[in-house]
Amino acid sequence: MSGGLPADQVLDELRELRAGDLPTHGGRTLAYVYDSGLSGVDELGAAAHAMASSANGLDPTAFPSLLRLENDIVATAAALLGGGQDTVGSVTSGGTESCLLAVQGARDSRPDLDRPTMVIADTAHAAFHKAAHYFGVEPVVVPVDPVTFRADPDAMAAAIGPSTVLVVLSAPSYAHGVVDPVTEVAAAAARAGVRCHVDACIGGWVLPHFRRLGVEVPEFDLSVPGVTSLSVDLHKYAYCPKGTSVLLHADASVRRPQLFASAAWPGYTMLNSTMQSTRSGGPLAAAWAVLRHIGDAGYAELAARTLTAVRTLRAGVDTIAGLRVLGSPEAALLSLTCDDDLDVFTVADEMTARRWYLQPQFGFGASPPNLHLTVTAASHGSEEQLLADLAQAVGVARAAGPVRLAPELVAVIEGLDPTVLTPEQFAGLLAVAGLDGVGVPERMAEINTMLSVASPALRERLLVEFLSALYSQPR
Repeated sequence: MSGGLPADQVLDELRELRAGDLPTHGGRTLAYVYDSGLSGVDELGAAAHAMASSANGLDPTAFPSLLRLENDIVATAAALLGGGQDTVGSVTSGGTESCLLAVQGARDSRPDLDRPTMVIADTAHAAFHKAAHYFGVEPVVVPVDPVTFRADPDAMAAAIGPSTVLVVLSAPSYAHGVVDPVTEVAAAAARAGVRCHVDACIGGWVLPHFRRLGVEVPEFDLSVPGVTSLSVDLHKYAYCPKGTSVLLHADASVRRPQLFASAAWPGYTMLNSTMQSTRSGGPLAAAWAVLRHIGDAGYAELAARTLTAVRTLRAGVDTIAGLRVLGSPEAALLSLTCDDDLDVFTVADEMTARRWYLQPQFGFGASPPNLHLTVTAASHGSEEQLLADLAQAVGVARAAGPVRLAPELVAVIEGLDPTVLTPEQFAGLLAVAGLDGVGVPERMAEINTMLSVASPALRERLLVEFLSALYSQPR
């Protein structure tokens, strides 16, 4: 007996809402989602999730099945990524939580430091800036090579100092898909007695298979001397349901500062291995089921399909005048930039109109504005259509020319101070730009051009206001 709506009606409403989202299958959304293209995998994950969703990972003695699932998952990840008998790990809610915990554990391993720092390349994932903000660890940001976009090993080593608690490397970096020189930098960190974390969230499950297929992938995993921890997301190239990630540690002593216990209240003694206390067993069970179902041979085949798609797309991009791939990516990520007479954000809009989503990335340092493509196994088979549509989109963008902002709009943007920006100023900027309130517009080229004019600090502030307005009660 229910006083609310019938279940069928509720599900119908949900289906109607979901109809307006980007597609999560079919390889047309080249960011945010990871599609194996295998039939039955989603259904298996959903069924396993349902079986364990009511179990609570807060207490592994109450739900020993979840303990077994987590240890199995960690062992599988460790075997793939250079771990040994001493390797331990934790399953987290996603890559950001894994990165946060790596920073928190490093900070808490050095309680003698009042102002700890960490050395990161300027291509390190923004999750590490979030960790710095949350945990009071100052980031020492080192520019990467302006051509390869890889971390500079000498500059990274030189940035390590007495207050450094962690050095962070990417395998690969999200923005350009290149693997940092882990061997050299991890050695420098080890000589200084500093932890070294490898963010392999997006590449860890596919790079070992790419190497077996002949791709020259630099060494990056726990087998590299000096690497003390590594993160890998299962909801990426392990094609598990969101959200599961694994944070691996070389041994239990490295993980220990991450573990939290509190008996300073009259209730149960809180004991946590991750940032969460209550943790649904659903994502854990779903990941465990998918990993066992696909297996190592299955992941090798999925990696082969992905690699074929990557190579086909890279070769095809080279034939489209005005378009090129940034750097020399080793993984399954491509970043495409345009010549000056082409507007990269217009290309993105034109691809959206053709039912492809390519993720715009703003210029930063030596990296120009570009379009990010996360290529998955489901991309194989649609490469030629994507390239044909991309060539058409480039043609339209060339004919349209660069997006021109009105001088008065540019002046307004350049005159804004992110430290004192008010909601009223944000609303005024929308009005000057001719936008009727906050929403999700169909075309983004002009908005992205406005954001690219803004400094990174102002862009952050503007987008915070945008997010705040989006997540407000309907009026």
